[in-house]
Amino acid sequence: MVTDAVDRQRGREDGEVETVPRRRPRPLTLPGCWGALLLGCLSFTPSLLPRGGVVQGLVWGITAVIGYGFGVLVAAIWRGLADRGPRAPHPRSWRVFAVIAAPAVAASVVLGQVWQSDIRRLVGAGPVDVGLLVAMPFVAALVFTVLLMIGRGVRWVYRRLAGLLGRRIGARAATTLGWLLAAGMTYLIVSGLLLDGLVNAANSAFSVHNTTTAEGVVAPSDGLRPGGPGSLVPWDTLGREGRNFAALGPAPEDIARVGRLPAVAPIRAYAGLDSAPDAEARAALAVRDLARAGGFERRNLLVVVTTGSGWVDPALVDSFEYLTHGDSATVALQYSYLPSWMSYLVDQSKAREAGRALVDAVYGVWTAMPPETRPLLFVAGESLGSFGAEAGFSGEFDLANRSDGVLFAGPPNFNPLFREFTDHRDPGSPEVQPVYQQGRIVRFARDPEEAIPPVDRPWSGQVLYMMNPSDPIVWWSPRLALHEPDWIAEPPGADVLGGIVWIPFVTFWQVTADLPFAVDVPGGHGHNYVSRYVDGWTAVLPPTGYGSEQLAALRATIG
Repeated sequence: MVTDAVDRQRGREDGEVETVPRRRPRPLTLPGCWGALLLGCLSFTPSLLPRGGVVQGLVWGITAVIGYGFGVLVAAIWRGLADRGPRAPHPRSWRVFAVIAAPAVAASVVLGQVWQSDIRRLVGAGPVDVGLLVAMPFVAALVFTVLLMIGRGVRWVYRRLAGLLGRRIGARAATTLGWLLAAGMTYLIVSGLLLDGLVNAANSAFSVHNTTTAEGVVAPSDGLRPGGPGSLVPWDTLGREGRNFAALGPAPEDIARVGRLPAVAPIRAYAGLDSAPDAEARAALAVRDLARAGGFERRNLLVVVTTGSGWVDPALVDSFEYLTHGDSATVALQYSYLPSWMSYLVDQSKAREAGRALVDAVYGVWTAMPPETRPLLFVAGESLGSFGAEAGFSGEFDLANRSDGVLFAGPPNFNPLFREFTDHRDPGSPEVQPVYQQGRIVRFARDPEEAIPPVDRPWSGQVLYMMNPSDPIVWWSPRLALHEPDWIAEPPGADVLGGIVWIPFVTFWQVTADLPFAVDVPGGHGHNYVSRYVDGWTAVLPPTGYGSEQLAALRATIG
């Protein structure tokens, strides 16, 4: 912060007024460019998932402007320590920068593409789009320029405020208060006008999408599904994802063919946002419809907390229905219009409210039944659904006491119980596959086809978290900006490139850029679990009668 750049007037003893001229806008500074070069080149280091040219351009531009800011800050601190003002660099200094920058950027781009090729091979992704690679530097330049102009706009506001305040209060107080006011105004604009406006616009757009029905999806013809004959939940209130959930899924003959045992038609219950006015009412309605269809008379009952727009991963429920030979009932409800990745950012409270309401509504009916007639009660959720489902429980013993098994896939890093279990894992246990309390109730699987540690300990409660090593949802956290997590230094999983290093701010933006594309990779990688559910449910459920051949056939069927 340089106070002599602020317009201010000072009264002299003789009554004259001295005006300090405002500094003209400067071009790019040399220290800032060095910082931008350093972090920009580091942005090409590998992350969890492969990135296309546009995404890499975004990360490059964002990290470069952060580096530029750091370079400017370091130079300002150095000038303050040296007690001197800014001065123009020698032309030779710019030539040195150019000579170093050109090969550094070229080498970073080449190495980055080599690493990206290796990551694509590990996750089985397709080849990169060469056209988008060509666009990468232009995207980076545009992002850098826009963010730099925004930063300079904030600085201009600060200087104007400090100049006005400097006419009435001391220069140091004006400088401090000007920065506070400028930062506060920026925060209010971004978090209020911009963010709220974008969320409201997205809600409006996706609420219209919610009224549509996917091609080939029609109302059920039997009373075992919501929207069917006798259902308490009208078909047109289910929402797009609710109608998919109600109309699709395996038929009894499909289940019998794979499981090689007689099968019955599974029961499903669901309530959409338009089915009832709030989460508690939707949960109560869904449970009443579940009871009407005979769901509490089945051998296995599954409570699923949805993600985003009410979506339930078909692989999650289909696998459960196959493994239980159709003698099952599943209940879920919708809590948002927004797609999963947007709900992940702005609808966490709605997910928590919906999860708690649904778990409590089902448990209230289930616990009132005679123990000998109760179905086995299971709970499941993927991504934000696991966050919502966790809200129905207080800890590991509550999970075990109020259910017969729990399966969570791709838990977000901010899940309270997930964080508690991970942060308090047994000494020597890695974050990428922690062991909590010797695995007595809660366990973690990187690949549920393999033995789930600790293999030499009894397992009661059957609470399983599935975490693909390359799933950014599991590892993303704001703490990545300034704190190195344990998982970075631990041996990587089978689909994660070795040698990933933590770099302040850079790693945060790299993993952030992975989030929107976490499901756009083959099954078993990123945030795509698909056939992993077969082995996850096999670990949680009682013996199902499925042998190795049937399980292989089921994995192929699921995906």
